[in-house]
Amino acid sequence: MTAELNYVVFAGTRRVAAGQLRDVLPVLKRRFDRDPSDVGLVFEVETGRQVEFDLRGTAAEILDRALPAPQRGRGRPKLGVVSREVSLLPRHWDWLEEQSAGISGALRRLVEQAMKAQPGKQRAQRARDALSRFLYSMAGDRPNYEEAGRALFAGDLARFEQLVRRWPKDIRDHAVVQARLATESADAV
Repeated sequence: MTAELNYVVFAGTRRVAAGQLRDVLPVLKRRFDRDPSDVGLVFEVETGRQVEFDLRGTAAEILDRALPAPQRGRGRPKLGVVSREVSLLPRHWDWLEEQSAGISGALRRLVEQAMKAQPGKQRAQRARDALSRFLYSMAGDRPNYEEAGRALFAGDLARFEQLVRRWPKDIRDHAVVQARLATESADAV
């Protein structure tokens, strides 16, 4: 089972909702029913990507459409195993075939090792990338946008906070919280 994503919804510069789908979709539905052209912008917090939902129908129908359907097909679905294609060079296939746990076992082991290598740095990088996507959409025309981005990726939280302090409150607050989370992840290495 995958962890539920968190979302944040902005109407102009004002944050109107935040949380998981069950928290956010009712707010979107009310806004849609009031004025379909003024739903707002919805972002996945973990990726910073803007998303849209089909808000027609009942709240239950909307939630059913928005939740990911269970994966079915090849692999071992009861264990959460998903089969996908991997392209490797012949020498890579030769090495994998020599491993005692088999190709799939060797690949899983390599992925697990890579995930454990520097989880804090990887989490911090993903958080900075997500915040950068959000900022591009919500603050790309704001004063100090480019300098704030440089401070974010340099890990200079104090400078970042200084550069965004005059941005609209909800955008600034969301950006600062996410920048702090990225910094904490990097420090947890």
